[in-house]
Amino acid sequence: MSLHGKRKEIYKYEAPWTVYAMNWSVRPDKRFRLALGSFVEEYNNKVQIVGLEEESSEFICRNTFDHPYPTTKIMWIPDSKGVYPDLLATSGDYLRIWRVSETETRLECLLNNNKNSDFCAPLTSFDWNEVDPNLLGTSSIDTTCTIWGLETGQVLGRVNLVSGHVKTQLIAHDKEVYDIAFSRAGGGRDMFASVGADGSVRMFDLRHLEHSTIIYEDPQHHPLLRLCWNKQDPNYLATMAMDGMEVSLFYSLIGIVHSLFVPPSPFPYLMCYLSPVLCVSGCDSGCACSLHASGPPQQPPGLCQRHRLGSPLLLSHLHCSRRPPGADMGHPADAQGHRGPYSGLHSRGGDQQRPVGLHAA
Repeated sequence: MSLHGKRKEIYKYEAPWTVYAMNWSVRPDKRFRLALGSFVEEYNNKVQIVGLEEESSEFICRNTFDHPYPTTKIMWIPDSKGVYPDLLATSGDYLRIWRVSETETRLECLLNNNKNSDFCAPLTSFDWNEVDPNLLGTSSIDTTCTIWGLETGQVLGRVNLVSGHVKTQLIAHDKEVYDIAFSRAGGGRDMFASVGADGSVRMFDLRHLEHSTIIYEDPQHHPLLRLCWNKQDPNYLATMAMDGMEVSLFYSLIGIVHSLFVPPSPFPYLMCYLSPVLCVSGCDSGCACSLHASGPPQQPPGLCQRHRLGSPLLLSHLHCSRRPPGADMGHPADAQGHRGPYSGLHSRGGDQQRPVGLHAA
């Protein structure tokens, strides 16, 4: 980042509570803007809109609003051209869509497909389709994934409310579903994958929902918590298991006709750690960012350098075997002065500078 001749490698912002969810805005007119979700063990939680003040070269809070329960995930609308309303989505007990302005953030719609009951199945995660921002997918502890259609009013300045409807709901796994992610393959609109407590990664196509394909299963059937597609090559997918000390990467050649995938060829690991991996995120540059709790990664020959405790690891992967021969796989990124483990990260796409955001307890 370079503003008025000033340059920092690391920018800091301290929230008044533990940060659990975070996401960069990709709108070209809102550079270096973050949404932060709190983790407070009670009903009343908060979301903050944080932006970079160019004069002081510091992040400041632009807006704060209330949110029921902690946000399990938070995402800005993937609008890199600025043609849609400025929307923010959060998941928790329900999927909520918020409209953000300079002075306030207001709730546009609450999406709930279980209107016949007073109880809801909490949402563990969701994803916003980059190719068609009118599509969102949610994952839930009730074993289902739901694809929502959103009417956003694509002309800037429209004042009518945003609304949404269920396009489809499917039983995705045998147990709880923990994450969902749309793939850039096949046009980037119709394919998505999910992971869950049954230890499997399953691939779906909105055009053929009568069947799905199990493309990976954890050897010990440990629950899989997160998944991430490579943004440069959609044949690569990374996932991580609960309390696991490695990030699993596998490659599958996506087919277009009847079968979604040819048999996948998983790598036993991409990176091993001495402490559990907390999250994994993809960058537009083709890197994968993994974040571990406290210990440095183990070092098979040619895999990585030694890193400080609790530091994120930026992994550049093109084509590797079990032990990438001579590959420079990792670069440490330490937040100066930080003590203790990080709990999440997110990379901002659509910008040549591609900042990476980290949050800690």
